[in-house]
Amino acid sequence: MTEQEIIYTMALTRVPRVNTAAQHRLMEELGSASAVFDHRHHIRDFYPEASDKLSAALQEMEVQVARAEEELEFTRKHHIKCLCYHDTDYPSRLRECDDAPLLLYYKGNADLNRTHVINMVGTRHCTEYGKDICRRFVAELANLCPDVLVVSGLAYGIDIHSHRAALDNAVDTVGVLAHGLDQIYPRLHRDTAVQMTSQGGLLTEFMSRTNADKVNFVRRNRIVAGMADATIVVESAEKGGALITADIAMSYHRDVFAFPGRVGDPYSQGCNRLIRDSKAALLQNAQEFMEAMGWQPRSSENQKDKGIQGELFPDLCEEEQRIVDCLRQSECLQINTLAVATNLPVHKLSAFLFNLEMKGIVKLLSGGMYRLT
Repeated sequence: MTEQEIIYTMALTRVPRVNTAAQHRLMEELGSASAVFDHRHHIRDFYPEASDKLSAALQEMEVQVARAEEELEFTRKHHIKCLCYHDTDYPSRLRECDDAPLLLYYKGNADLNRTHVINMVGTRHCTEYGKDICRRFVAELANLCPDVLVVSGLAYGIDIHSHRAALDNAVDTVGVLAHGLDQIYPRLHRDTAVQMTSQGGLLTEFMSRTNADKVNFVRRNRIVAGMADATIVVESAEKGGALITADIAMSYHRDVFAFPGRVGDPYSQGCNRLIRDSKAALLQNAQEFMEAMGWQPRSSENQKDKGIQGELFPDLCEEEQRIVDCLRQSECLQINTLAVATNLPVHKLSAFLFNLEMKGIVKLLSGGMYRLT
């Protein structure tokens, strides 16, 4: 993709009164954004079905080119990737959706087209129950499917707890923003967002200097839904953005799952209704999710690998073997819990864990959690 084509694509996405469907139609009929710009004054010669409204709107494209040139310079300065619709790095699942953006801005290192991608959404007013589901589900999924990419919206509540759970379990996570990459909203999540750029990324269809307006959050939801294999609703009130995302996912013929909640709890009503109306499959744990999706869990391979680990590392002492045996029973354990399970003092346990890390058998996660590699 040439820089000029990127600039014209940026400009086309900003032409007033030209929606995403019209943008795609123009690209299909003329073959490129550059061709749209070159023939903007006589568009009907190439696209006879163009309306008076569309023809008039394209006259403003030249004004948007100047803004696009500024944005391209901003992306260069801040190491932001411009992913155009037909680029190989563009999310292929999203490309299947009729209203996919022509261009996305991406800052991160995660492959957006890996084999397994999910999104986790829910209320901004999540309870301890919802937070616990995020931690537990992502930890389980990280063990069963370590290459999974977790997508959410970086918002308060379930979104940010899903991102943080992914980071804590060494899983890549991408936040889809409702504004440009020159800001982070809410500001309170800035540190998490910065961490995500080196273990996942930040993605948006909006140029810099775009405010986080309410309508942008609704538009953002279609990207969250479209770039994933499945939508997982953790907690939701009777109405809310999570239910909008679930509806969009269903319209894309993607799988939708929901964790049930206690009858009468305000932030479980949306999930329970999705399940009741057969719009979402009831979900209780990561193993069920893997089975429902037909994904091959790593567990069987893990057990095989772990079964021969003693042969691969025959020099394990009795205490090290005890640690490995405990970690085989759980996806990950905090060091204090591991100390109780192995009956080893923490200071001795730390030394053994360090040796196991050096041997490549154990990995240290955030929060003092350990798991087998």
